Amino acid sequence: MMRGGPQNARLPIGKSKNTKATAKAMVKRFNPEAHFLIAALIIGSFAVAFSVVGPKLLGDSINVIFNGIVASNSKVKALMSLCHQNQACVTHYLVTHGQAHLASMLSGMALSSNGGVNFHQLLTLSGETAGAYVLGSVLSWMQGFIMAGVAQRTVKTMRSDVENKLAKLPLSYFDTHPHGDILSRVTNDIDNISTVIQQGLSQLLTSILTIIGVLVMMFWISPILAVVSLITVPLAIFGAGQIAKRSQKQFTSQWKETGALNGHVEEMHTGHNLVRTFGRSKASMNTFNSMNERMYIASFKAQFLSGIIQPMMQFFSNLNYVTIAVIGGYRVATGAMSFGNVVAFTQYARQFTQPMTQIASQMNLLQSGLASAERVFELLDAPQEVELKDLTTLNSTIAGHIKMDNVSFCYAADKPLIDSFSLEVLPGQTVAIVGPTGAGKTTIVNLLMRFYEINSGSITLDGMDYSSLSRESVRSSFGMVLQDTWLFGGTIWENIAYGRQGASHQEIEEAAKAAFADRFIRTLNHGYDTHLDGEASGLSEGQKQLLTIARAFLAKPTVLILDEATSSVDSRTEVLIQDAMARLRQGRTSFVIAHRLSTIRNADIILVMESGRIVEKGHHEELIALRGAYFRLYNSQFTEASVVDI
Repeated sequence: MMRGGPQNARLPIGKSKNTKATAKAMVKRFNPEAHFLIAALIIGSFAVAFSVVGPKLLGDSINVIFNGIVASNSKVKALMSLCHQNQACVTHYLVTHGQAHLASMLSGMALSSNGGVNFHQLLTLSGETAGAYVLGSVLSWMQGFIMAGVAQRTVKTMRSDVENKLAKLPLSYFDTHPHGDILSRVTNDIDNISTVIQQGLSQLLTSILTIIGVLVMMFWISPILAVVSLITVPLAIFGAGQIAKRSQKQFTSQWKETGALNGHVEEMHTGHNLVRTFGRSKASMNTFNSMNERMYIASFKAQFLSGIIQPMMQFFSNLNYVTIAVIGGYRVATGAMSFGNVVAFTQYARQFTQPMTQIASQMNLLQSGLASAERVFELLDAPQEVELKDLTTLNSTIAGHIKMDNVSFCYAADKPLIDSFSLEVLPGQTVAIVGPTGAGKTTIVNLLMRFYEINSGSITLDGMDYSSLSRESVRSSFGMVLQDTWLFGGTIWENIAYGRQGASHQEIEEAAKAAFADRFIRTLNHGYDTHLDGEASGLSEGQKQLLTIARAFLAKPTVLILDEATSSVDSRTEVLIQDAMARLRQGRTSFVIAHRLSTIRNADIILVMESGRIVEKGHHEELIALRGAYFRLYNSQFTEASVVDI
C-alpha cells in the first residue's frame, strides 16, 4: 500500500443487489459446461426413472405375497374350489350371502389358483426391483461425477477471473476497500460458492427430476390420491418462499459482516506490535467483540429462518402421509386399490415430499451461495483500469526525461490536492521532494507510476505523453524502494530475484553486496536459501529494507524512486547505502522522498512542497540562503538533534 493515499477509508456496507440478477449472472457461468449439463440431465433422468419404478415393482411384489396369503385362507380356498377357481363367482357368492365388504376387498385382488404365494413371480419381481435400484444408483453416481467436474471447473474459472480482475483494478479500489474484505471475497466467498454448486446444483437437478417422475407414477396408480397429495404443495411452497425471502437478507448481511470482521482481524494481526505498544489490545478486543456480535446476530437469524423451512416441510409431509394412509386403507377395503399399490403410493408420497424437503433444506445453502456470488460479482463488476490496444510500448533505451506540466489531481472531488504542478527532470538528475506530511509527496510518486490518472495537465516520458503509453510499459521503467518493506513467502534468492526475471545467482549476490545485505545473509543458517514467511518474521526491519534495496539494485531501472528507503537502517549502514545508491543513480533519473534532510543535500534539485504546490525549488545551498520553508525544516531538524544530544 502506497502511503499518502486514502488507504484508511472504509466503504459503507450497501444494500444487497437483486437476487434474480445474481442468479442470472451465476447461470451464465455454466454456459461453457452446457454439454456436460445436458449429459448429466439425460443420465439423471434415467437414474430417476429406474429409482422411481422401484416402488411400483415392490408394490407388485407385496401384492403377490398378500394375494397369496389371502388365497391360502381355508375359507377362500373352499370358495375358490366351489366356484372352480372363478374369482367373479366367489365375489358374487359373498355378496349374496351378506358379506359385501369382503367381496369388495377380494375384487381388487388377483387370487392365485394354487392357493398360495407364487414364488416364481415373486422372485422375478424381486430381481427386477433390485436391478432397477442398482441401475439407478450407478447412474446417480455417474451424474454426481459429471456435476462435480462442472462445479470445480466453473469455480476454477471464477477464481481465475477474480485473479485477473485484481490485477486490473486501480490502486484506488484497494485504497477504499478493506484488505480483509477483499481477501474474504476471494477466499471465503468463492469457497462457499464451490460448496453450493457441488452440493446444491446436483441435488436440485435430481430433486426436480424425481418430483416429475414421482408425479407421473402417482397419477398412474391413483389420480384421486395424487390430487389429494398435491393439495399441500402450494401451501408448502408459499411458506418456504416467504421464509426464504426473509432469510436471504440475513445471509447477505452475514457474509458482509464476515468480510468486515476479517478486515479487522487482518489489520490487528499486521499491526500487532503497535497495538500492544499503545495499549490498544482491550480496545481492539472490544471492537472485535462488537463486530463478532453483529456477525453472530446476522448468522443466527439467517440459520434460524432457513432452518424453519425443513420442519415446516416435514409437517406437510407427515400430514400428507396420514391422509394417504387413511384414504388408501379405505380404498383397499372397498377393492378400489390393491394393498401393494397403496404401499407403493405411500413410498411415492415420501419420495415426492423428500426432494421438496431436500430443496427446502438446501435453501439456506443456496441463499448463502447467492449472497457470496453477489459479493464476488460486485468485485468482478468494479471499474478497472482500461488499457487501449494501440498504445505505445517503451523500449529499453529510454533516457528518463520526465516532464509534468500543470498537473492537477485529487483523491476526492471536493478535496483538491495537487494543483497546477509543473516539473521537468532531465535524464540522470536526482530530484529530492521534501515537505510536511500530507503535502502530496507520495501522491506525486503515485502519478508518476500511473497508479492514479491525473485530472488535468500532462506527464511525458522522453517526450511521449503518458496517455499514449501502456501502464505496464511506464511502470517497467521505474524501480521503487519504499519505507514499508514487502517480502513474500520464499527464499532470499527468490525475494531478491523478484526485481528482474531470469537473473543469475551471481547477479543476485552482486546486488546483495551492493546493498550491504550479503554480510547478514551469510550469517543465516541457510544463507541465500533461507526461507522467509510472508512477514519475514526472522529478520529485523533494517534487514528487510536491505533486501528490498538489493531487489532495486538488481532491477537496474531507468527511473528510480526512493520513498524513505533508508529510514529503517542504522546511521552507519545508511551512509554506506547512500554511497551505493549514488553509484546506482549514475545515469538514471531519481526521485527521493526523505524526511531526514541530511540524506538529500547532494540532490540536483530539491523541491519543497506544501499543500500540493512547489513553494521552493533549487540546490541545498540556494534553499538555505533563501531562509524560507526549506531553511526552517532543515534548521528544525538539526536544532532538535542538538537538544537531544545535550
